[in-house]
Amino acid sequence: MPVKELSTESTLKSIAVLPFGNLSANLENEYFCDGITEEIIGALAGIPELKVTSRTSSFYFKNQSFSIQEIGHKLAVSHILEGSVRVAGKTLRISAKLISVEHDSSFWSQTWDRPLDNIFEIQDEISLQIAEKIREYVGHLELDEHLAEPRTQNLRAHELILKGRYLFNQWNPEDANIAIEEFEKALIFDNEAIDAYLGIADAYSFLAVAGFAPREAAWSKAIEAINKAKNINPENARLNYMLANQAFFTEGNYTKAFEYSLRSLKNKPNFSENQQFLSFLYALSGDLNKSKEHLLYAKSVDPLNPETRFYEAYYYYRSGEDDLALKLINGLLNENPKNIPALYVKIYINIKQKNYTESKRLIEEIPEGLISPDESLGLQCLNEAKNDHSVNDLLDELAEKAKEKEAHHAHAYLFLSYVALGKNEEAFQTLEKLFDEQSSILLLSFSDPLASELFVHPRYMEYHQRIYQINEPEQKPQKTASISLEQAEVSEALEKLRSYMNAEKPFLDPSLSLRSLAAQIEIHPNQLSWILNEQEGKNFNEYINRQRIEHFKKLVLDKSNAHISIIGLAYESGFNSKTVFNTTFKKLEGVTPSQYQKSH
Repeated sequence: MPVKELSTESTLKSIAVLPFGNLSANLENEYFCDGITEEIIGALAGIPELKVTSRTSSFYFKNQSFSIQEIGHKLAVSHILEGSVRVAGKTLRISAKLISVEHDSSFWSQTWDRPLDNIFEIQDEISLQIAEKIREYVGHLELDEHLAEPRTQNLRAHELILKGRYLFNQWNPEDANIAIEEFEKALIFDNEAIDAYLGIADAYSFLAVAGFAPREAAWSKAIEAINKAKNINPENARLNYMLANQAFFTEGNYTKAFEYSLRSLKNKPNFSENQQFLSFLYALSGDLNKSKEHLLYAKSVDPLNPETRFYEAYYYYRSGEDDLALKLINGLLNENPKNIPALYVKIYINIKQKNYTESKRLIEEIPEGLISPDESLGLQCLNEAKNDHSVNDLLDELAEKAKEKEAHHAHAYLFLSYVALGKNEEAFQTLEKLFDEQSSILLLSFSDPLASELFVHPRYMEYHQRIYQINEPEQKPQKTASISLEQAEVSEALEKLRSYMNAEKPFLDPSLSLRSLAAQIEIHPNQLSWILNEQEGKNFNEYINRQRIEHFKKLVLDKSNAHISIIGLAYESGFNSKTVFNTTFKKLEGVTPSQYQKSH
């Protein structure tokens, strides 16, 4: 039976926030619009029951021409938020509208005019109102009183951080260096701005890994910034994700990386990059079920990110689904022929499938400057060792290279070559370099499918337990405001709601919201939302519109109202849209309002 690719189904409570358009006269305000979009994404993503597409996939559609249905299908979401920003002097106008993907129609929109120095409050206000409308129309959400938490109160520092992020997201060395300057300026205005330190760390690590700056010096600056961020808030999710990467790639410490990644997950479960990394860590240790679980989450919120697709390909490689892995890898290489991680996995798959001529060609065609001499030598040695075992000269040269300080790539390929040649004792001796020299490359190679011949060796499990020391804390379910209600309290609240609806008819107010109704009956909005969805089986919008339809039916059959038009009676029943009224009536009653009137 052919194996299907991992897929994520569209969920009912899901949203993508598209990049807000820049309506300002100054085109440089583009970074400000992007920043507001990112803040709203981050705020909404903090709601546990709501699936929010991450920045990378949402920004894929910036300046692109796609229909709402196309975007909804690609991102597997039910709702889209569009918006625009206009900055004029010291004033700010933000417009936003929520769109149903299924009906391709807007069901809520609003515009805010505020002083620019109120940016932090307005981001929170917008995010909260969006979340309120989603739960009114779609289903229960547990909402806090505030969703957006500013990480600096200094407006100038905030603007510089937004500008730095915008520049860094261009992913080139020139803009990355300018981004560092912007982040450093932000720290002049607020030396406690954790996002500025994390931005500096991000930029320097990018320059180091991509080879655009001296590796040791760039990593040193990245680690310095990380440590300063750690002093401000050691629980910050992005910080702990960075610490996880640092522990793995600079210390070769799997356990430490795993613990930091779990801490990041605890503080921000929706953080797709950390979900990807956790999937990767679980795949290394052989727990493919857990790896798949985290990969599916990352794919559900960030499906268009090339990194997500790479991690998915790596999962397939680790789980033995080479054809699916190659399909994704080839797609990534078509987009970016210099995607070195993808190219390496392609080489590994060809070696694994005994396509030695093809793997040799791929090794020889790696562009100069994208591979170190040790890596080139190691790949050639491994390919020949797997092919015909005639690698004496290559093996001797690689073993000599491995004697040099921090020769991590030489260690890794020497280990894999020894395994291929059946030299298990030498392989285990080389493996000790993982602990002696903290080799992250050797850590990657230890459980690689190309070392599968060693997996049955009695000593292999000793090393497995030594490397993968995983202690997962027990996850205790959190009590929410709604589920903490006792049954007697639920019954009492439900009776109070029904009595109030019959006596006061609050649904006649077209502007009625879940929050305002909750205030009228003196109950927490989260509790009212939960009661409507769990006890009445309806979301707020369905519940209120049912009340309005029942009221309309009484009015339309009352002969004293014969002089009033059907739409006039609809408005008197609390509707403020002819389309919504007609659609709702037909859905609930199965006939049009006029047909109902005639039949009765």
